[in-house]
Amino acid sequence: MDGFTFRAMTWNIHGAVSPTGRHDLDRVIALIRRHEPDVVAIQEVEGRNRPGHAPFTALCEALGGHAVEAPTMRATDGCYGHTLVSRWPLEEGALHDISVPGREPRTAITARLETPAGPLRLLAAHLGLGWRERRAQAAKLAALARAAAEPMLAMGDFNDWEPHGPVDRAFLGTLPSRTRLRSFPVARPVFALDRIYARPRAALVRSWTDRAARDASDHLPVIAEVAIGAEGTTRLIVD
Repeated sequence: MDGFTFRAMTWNIHGAVSPTGRHDLDRVIALIRRHEPDVVAIQEVEGRNRPGHAPFTALCEALGGHAVEAPTMRATDGCYGHTLVSRWPLEEGALHDISVPGREPRTAITARLETPAGPLRLLAAHLGLGWRERRAQAAKLAALARAAAEPMLAMGDFNDWEPHGPVDRAFLGTLPSRTRLRSFPVARPVFALDRIYARPRAALVRSWTDRAARDASDHLPVIAEVAIGAEGTTRLIVD
């Protein structure tokens, strides 16, 4: 089978509000488009209290035209949540409640892509801040990952501050490869909160970030070149 290479990206856009307090969704879209991702997971999409703005629609139309949206909090004038956007049709899109009682509602997205090298499963999430909350949510994500036999990417803001925290432990043996770029806080990144996990291990070819995002959000994005269906072993290169 011939290999197929594409580009994936994940970014917590902080409601398209910069560290200086300026709201500019167009700037967010321009930065994402600069990296030409084929699939992008976007967290903290904020449509509340902004009359005339429809950020979920704007992101979908600007970045690929195919999306599975996961609004987790709703108001009369809009909603807040995360989304998975693709240049190709997303099949079998589904939302999975991974909320923990007493904490902010959380939803995971799963979808399927049919690529020239075969099917690829996608998983996107934005996990909670509490350690026990995150451990419970990571276990649910790992169960979703184990339920699919195809190659898979899991993308998102996992809020896992520890180098080998509950998310890494939950995915051990299920999604064996991950990016390790520090993405938060944006001014001087210390923590690798934003990650892309992959199966098989050789799928992640190269990963990098973009420090220009310091003017657009409180997180840096993580971008990766992904290869599936290729023979042999590939080493992950981090820029």
